[in-house]
Amino acid sequence: MSETALRKVMDHAAAGLEARKAFFDAQAELVVGIARAMAVCLANGGKVMFCGNGGSAADSQHLAAEFTNRFRLERPPLPGLALTTDTSALTAIANDYSFDEVFSKQVQALGRPGDILVGISTSGTSANVIRAMREARRNGIATVALSGQSGGEMTAVSDYLVTVPSGDTAVVQEIHIAAGHMLCHLVDHFLFEAVAELTPFLAREP
Repeated sequence: MSETALRKVMDHAAAGLEARKAFFDAQAELVVGIARAMAVCLANGGKVMFCGNGGSAADSQHLAAEFTNRFRLERPPLPGLALTTDTSALTAIANDYSFDEVFSKQVQALGRPGDILVGISTSGTSANVIRAMREARRNGIATVALSGQSGGEMTAVSDYLVTVPSGDTAVVQEIHIAAGHMLCHLVDHFLFEAVAELTPFLAREP
């Protein structure tokens, strides 16, 4: 067995464990707050939209699928929408306008006040994600950013900013999906297991 290869595995595992613990120690309450806002949005007839590039595009459709199918709990499907999957829309917008607008134009077309947009970018500098979040806020849509260490340019356009304490893109992506899974788990908790906890928030904006 290659000692070098084994060391790479163990080093990555250690870095991921350290960053994951630091993340949840510092931001568990924020994750609960975002999940509660999503549950309020869905209870009021809204939807949760997701966007990102590359691995973050994959995370977007992964998490949207957890809403429209199920996570762990047997429950009705919930309206989650990935803005990364319609190749005709993406290529038409990129071709006719700019790749920077591939998500923002979909937000204009599909988003409604009271919805939530989750923008995912490990760097915090993805122009098309930032533009979509800016468009969302102009239209009364709450914005959640999943980013790397500082949040980058997403900080200024985020109602909820989730940052991961790591400079390693792979580790950041792994914690993003862990945080996303917790959001799915907690949305189900608020909507179907602990409705009384959500009731005081239902008259509020997400």
